Amino acid sequence: MNNYSEKFEKMRIAGNLAARTLDMLTDHVKPGTTTDFIDKIGYEFIRDNGGFSAPLFYRGFKKSLCTSLNHVVCHGIPSDRILNETDILNIDVTAIVDNHYGDTSRMFCVGNTPIKANNLINATYESMMRAINILKPGIKLGDIGYEIQSYVEEKGFSVVRDFCGHGINTVFHEYPNVLHYGKKNTGIELVSGMTFTIEPMINSGKYDVKILADGWTAVTKDKSLSAQFEHTVGITENGYEIFTKSAKDYSKPPYK
Repeated sequence: MNNYSEKFEKMRIAGNLAARTLDMLTDHVKPGTTTDFIDKIGYEFIRDNGGFSAPLFYRGFKKSLCTSLNHVVCHGIPSDRILNETDILNIDVTAIVDNHYGDTSRMFCVGNTPIKANNLINATYESMMRAINILKPGIKLGDIGYEIQSYVEEKGFSVVRDFCGHGINTVFHEYPNVLHYGKKNTGIELVSGMTFTIEPMINSGKYDVKILADGWTAVTKDKSLSAQFEHTVGITENGYEIFTKSAKDYSKPPYK
């Protein structure tokens, strides 16, 4: 048995709860639903399954989930905003179980969404998985960023610079920062036992963002659409483990 087995087991439990929360929310993402309702049932599901929602009260955040619509890059605050046909939505869930954190997000399509939005969502998911698939001891953080950046820029999209993935374990955000752009063979070397998130934020326009007056909501400066996916992962002796995989095998929309 390796020296991180117990940590990984606890990360599995927290990650599984976060992923199951997104699975549960899937059928509720439809025209007429409010993001507040999604937040409410997400909070209740995490609570009823032995966890606590990490964003709630984190640095003054007053909701349990982040719900980022259309040109919102991240940290969208649930509200009475009703979901409309053609909206795209990112739901970001972090569950705490036994003092360990599982952090994950997925994109959702509300009704029929434009081809350009679908292409952005598909490219964002693919970029995350390309980065995850190279994970193993010995590669460097810059290799992760390179995989994401090179793929999405070839598709005509851009990588947000202002936010990044992060170490996660018994602390929500910790070292190292995991940039979603970069050069091969740069940055720290991955070793077995490391746990962190990969969560690329990809814009259909330029990568510049701004923070709204609420101090949380990040939006694209040019009002272009933005998409994000996120998994919490661990580095094993010869590869990786995804702690936040869907029990229903949901990956990207359409979820069926």
